[in-house]
Amino acid sequence: MERTSNGVSNPVDRSLYGCVLMLWLKRWNFIERARLERELWDAFEAKEDIEAMVNALKARIEAMDATDPELGDQNFRLEVWITTMERIRKIEAMMAGKER
Repeated sequence: MERTSNGVSNPVDRSLYGCVLMLWLKRWNFIERARLERELWDAFEAKEDIEAMVNALKARIEAMDATDPELGDQNFRLEVWITTMERIRKIEAMMAGKER
């Protein structure tokens, strides 16, 4: 963190550092990851189109400004949702094989 001539840190630098640190912590925060996974599982159980949800989130992320502070959170949500969607589809395939 850079210091100005009066010894006070620049709030913009501190904010950027804080955002990066928060994203890193969220990545390893199992409760946050489980909450995001649950969002997709709930949608699946409600018979919503989870692929459409993932694609809508991708489109929202692509439309976001690179400086938007929510961008990191949404990218993390997308990462978790894609992984969860793959798991859901694998479980569906296994269950379909057992029903026969």
